[in-house]
Amino acid sequence: MHRLSVHLGLITLAALLLASCGASQSASQAPTAAAPAPSAASEAPTAAAEAPTTAPQAGATQAPAASGEKIKVRLGVFPTPAGEIAAFVRDNLAAQEGLELELLELTDGVQLNRGVVDQQLDANLFQHKPYLDDFLTKNNLQLSVVAPVFYIRLGIYSKNVASVAEVPDGGKVTIPVDPSNGSRALRLLEANGLITIKPEVTGLVKVTDIAENPKHLEIIELEGAQIPRSLEDTSIAVINGNIALNAGLNPNKDALVLEAPEVGLKGGLAVIIVTAPGHEQDPGIVRLVKAFHRPEVKQFIEQKYNGVVYFVAG
Repeated sequence: MHRLSVHLGLITLAALLLASCGASQSASQAPTAAAPAPSAASEAPTAAAEAPTTAPQAGATQAPAASGEKIKVRLGVFPTPAGEIAAFVRDNLAAQEGLELELLELTDGVQLNRGVVDQQLDANLFQHKPYLDDFLTKNNLQLSVVAPVFYIRLGIYSKNVASVAEVPDGGKVTIPVDPSNGSRALRLLEANGLITIKPEVTGLVKVTDIAENPKHLEIIELEGAQIPRSLEDTSIAVINGNIALNAGLNPNKDALVLEAPEVGLKGGLAVIIVTAPGHEQDPGIVRLVKAFHRPEVKQFIEQKYNGVVYFVAG
């Protein structure tokens, strides 16, 4: 059933991209001789090239463009905040870097990674490296990290208690099931005095690594996107920042506690641009990184997210 779901998701993804390309044939025509047609990537689908007769390949539109010619890059993103940041880049900065940025928004990380593997996308922007490493190991796939863009803070949320201190004995706590974010969640619970982790554990932490649980908390692991829906039935929930924003939560107002910024900034938890192996230096990908690392992006992030999202470059 899972394979079928992923397969159908990829068919839908391809259909969206082909439909998007076809809708904008009048806007521009793919070059016929000098260079392959540019390809693009980003959160809300926007296209300006003829629909290919076969599925486009990740590097097919990355050849150096002629002077003044834009390179089209297809970028897959989560809607918030990656999609909002990518839309800002598309609308304000991409042209200055010689890019035509096409965005496709999805909330399924598996589809976003499969889209790059299957060459329906040139790159994606939604995950940190520990999440990517776990995905690649489990699926026996290869993708390449290109560059970090931003870090977003994890938080503890509740609709049933007003502070961490009010969490009752035997209270239910939901955390992400994926190893990297589950480990972050457990460390955040430990930092706020709810549990203690075995001191000898230095890498990713699992529920079985809990040494002390003085409030006898029932820790429930869920897919990240499902956790906001658990708020009514739990004492607290540990939610990724992007998922909290997509669920309509305001981390600065709604979170009981937010992860300390240095945890992510020093811990390799920045959200990264990912592409297919061998395409890291494609001209379109190089231009994509330059666009996302401009100072205007830093200013946009600081003004819009007010300490919940941090700009990361290099």
